[in-house]
Amino acid sequence: MSSRHWRNGIEAAMLICALTGSIAMGKSTTAAMFRRLGIPVYDADAAVHRLYSGRAAPLIEAEFPGATKNGQVDRSRLGKLVLGNPDRLARLESLVHGLLAEEQTRFLEAMRGRRKVLLDIPLLFETGADRRVDLTIVVTADQAVQRQRALARPDMDEEKLQALLNRQMADGEKRRRAHFLVDTSHGIEAAERQVASILRALASML
Repeated sequence: MSSRHWRNGIEAAMLICALTGSIAMGKSTTAAMFRRLGIPVYDADAAVHRLYSGRAAPLIEAEFPGATKNGQVDRSRLGKLVLGNPDRLARLESLVHGLLAEEQTRFLEAMRGRRKVLLDIPLLFETGADRRVDLTIVVTADQAVQRQRALARPDMDEEKLQALLNRQMADGEKRRRAHFLVDTSHGIEAAERQVASILRALASML
C-alpha cells in the first residue's frame, strides 16, 4: 500500500517522511534535531509507552496473562513471556503495530496544513511501514561505534544486544533502502549538518 492510498483524506501535499535506524545509532537524537528545526515528529516509542499504560494493556493481558501490573503493561514480565518464542512475539507485534498504525493516522490528521512531517519508527522496514510513507531517512553509524554505545547502556550485555540485533534488519540493508542517510559516527555537529542538508533537499520537493 502506497502512502497515497493510506492517507484516507490526509492532504496529498503533505510530505510524509520516516526516520529509522538500528539500536544505538542515534535515532532519537537525530529526531530531536528535526524537531528543533520545526518538523513535527511522531515518536513510535513514546506511543508504545502510552499504549502500554492505556488501551493496549487489557488487550495484551488477555493475550499474555500476567503481562500487566496495576493496570499497565510490565515490560519485564512481558519480555519473559515473549522473548525466545517467535510465535508469541509475532502475536504481540501484530497487536501493537495495529494500534500504532491508528496512532500514526491520528497524528497525521492533527498535522493538516503542515507541509512535511516525520514519523520516527524503529522497525520501519521490518514491519513494512516504509510502504506507507513518501521517503525514508536512515540513521547509521560505524559498527564499532554502535556496539560501544549500546553496551554502555544500563542492563545491556553482549547476549541481549545480539538478540536485539537479530530482530532488526541489517544496517547495510537499511542503508540500501534509504532515500537519505544521517551518519552519526562523527558527532553531533556533523549529524546536524546532514539533517540541515536533508531539509534543504526536502524543501525542493514541495
